Amino acid sequence: MSRIVVLGDVMVDVVARLSGPLAPGSDAPAVIRVQGGGSAANTAAWLAAAGAAPVLVGRVGADDRGRAARDELLAAGVDARLAVDPGLPTGTCIVLVGPDGERTMAPDAGANDALAEADLPAELIERRNHLHLSGYALLRPGSRAAALAAIARARAAGMSVSVDPSSAALLSPAFLDEVDGAGLLLPNAEEAEVLTGDSDPAAAAATLAERVGEAVVKLGAGGALWTDGRESVLGDALLVEADVDSTGAGDAFAAGLLTARMAGATPAEALAAGARLAAEAVSRPGGRP
Repeated sequence: MSRIVVLGDVMVDVVARLSGPLAPGSDAPAVIRVQGGGSAANTAAWLAAAGAAPVLVGRVGADDRGRAARDELLAAGVDARLAVDPGLPTGTCIVLVGPDGERTMAPDAGANDALAEADLPAELIERRNHLHLSGYALLRPGSRAAALAAIARARAAGMSVSVDPSSAALLSPAFLDEVDGAGLLLPNAEEAEVLTGDSDPAAAAATLAERVGEAVVKLGAGGALWTDGRESVLGDALLVEADVDSTGAGDAFAAGLLTARMAGATPAEALAAGARLAAEAVSRPGGRP
């Protein structure tokens, strides 16, 4: 059986849902919850919800938060291969969610930044499997070498590889040099513009596909655009009654799309599968199913 191996960040999210704008120097009432997070961990959880057989490779601290994160992922159906760092704590992220559902994040990577090449078990490097990387693993200096090695090992074994760039604020065009071995990039429109310098999503997607093979640019309410440089498909977003929280929407989209692709879906079918999970994600609080 083929498996989707997800490599990257495991976080604990402290989510503050604001009832109004922030009041600098004063108070802004919020509902606060602590829950599992991290782009890679979220994607793995959504993959399990979609019926895939995900393996999550990451690193947590030797603390209660790390043990709770592992237990939560295992309960969700994720094969969590999480190394335990003896010195760094489990990563934590402050997530501010505005009344419109948009989120702003302040992450402390913790043990995620010590991800090592040895954390990816050799038994998972099989041609029939797929490797998906959260871009944070490539963007953080401590984990970059492990992420690059993972891509190289996967490609050498004949595995397919996808990368979600993850954060426009941390990206630069040089990121493309590091993902040359990936066959599929999954940026949102802002990330695609940073990577290519082109504000037109279709043109940016074409440039990205020329570099790596295929690109899917997520357009929010505008759907998502797939291209391999020769053909292009625009998939629609699904309308939801209430956009409660955008946290994890991109991770859910990636999970839906990858699950469908591994089952032999066409690009249009894969985009629709991603849209269905993304719609489910934004209709509930938090980044997990």
